[in-house]
Amino acid sequence: DERQEIDKAEAGDIIAMVGVDCASGDTYCNDGHNWTMESMYVADPVIELALKPSKQEDLAKISKALNRFMKEDPTFKVSVDEESNETIIKGMGELHLEIYVQRIQREYKADVIVGQPKVNYREAPSIEASFDYKHKKQTGGAGQYGQVVGTLKPLPEDSDTNFEFVNKIVGGNIPKEYIPGCEKGFRESLEKGPLAGYQVIGVQILLEDGSYHPVDSSEMAFKVASRNAFKQAFLGSKPTILEPIMKVEVETPTEFQGPVQGDLSSRRGFLSGSDMRDDYTIIQSEVPLSEMFGYSTELRSMTQGKASFSMEFSTYRGVPQSIQEKLVAKFKEEQAKG
Repeated sequence: DERQEIDKAEAGDIIAMVGVDCASGDTYCNDGHNWTMESMYVADPVIELALKPSKQEDLAKISKALNRFMKEDPTFKVSVDEESNETIIKGMGELHLEIYVQRIQREYKADVIVGQPKVNYREAPSIEASFDYKHKKQTGGAGQYGQVVGTLKPLPEDSDTNFEFVNKIVGGNIPKEYIPGCEKGFRESLEKGPLAGYQVIGVQILLEDGSYHPVDSSEMAFKVASRNAFKQAFLGSKPTILEPIMKVEVETPTEFQGPVQGDLSSRRGFLSGSDMRDDYTIIQSEVPLSEMFGYSTELRSMTQGKASFSMEFSTYRGVPQSIQEKLVAKFKEEQAKG
């Protein structure tokens, strides 16, 4: 609540400015200098919530709030689900999204109805698989024709990218102008995987051969062929569902160490270490995000409200077979209804 007005600030100073329109990560320079600082690393969101206004007249307020939050926080994302037309907010954890929902209600006086949190699973291939797909459609006028042949490979775990497209066509079996259509078809297939409808990561596509028709071939025909080829190869690559694993650090009075560690283990957690600090124990662990819902309440009741925890995204890892089967069955059920 104390403020000191200043005329200038230099490198290293931490200052506050009022009424400046900016977003996290922006760089300010003197006139004539066109510099920008390196952008910060922004992890992909791992959890999502559907929300809608309880009163339709609050829609504008909610929209204003969400736009402001996205500007402030690059890890907070907003999108609209095309099928349900719901607004989806995505972030780095249950608490992260909970705070923004409370801020909408408190700062913007808008009531929202919140859905169940959903974990952002991923799909990935585990072995190499080949594809050979011919898209052939004959209608009244010009038809559609495109054939793509190649291999789908899993990318190494430490790869910097989630998708790699390698064009190995020689001799013009697929003309150059249709190659971007092929890449687009494969790239679009990643958005919703054929196994359980989650985003696909860790894929390399080698386009090795194909064929075209001088009249019926088009970029669109090759895009459709590539989409179907992807589905064919991906389902043959022993695909696995990956779940976000969170790095969880709990600070608890030492007397509650046993129950806290036991609880983390029961959540499929892997205990990676612990430190002592006075009468407190700091427990480090890696726990699947899907097992962490409602954890803050459980931890409070287990430790008489004396423990606290922090959580951040660590990596993606394969889910147990039983959970994969449930997720695939649920996806097939939804498709049958849809």
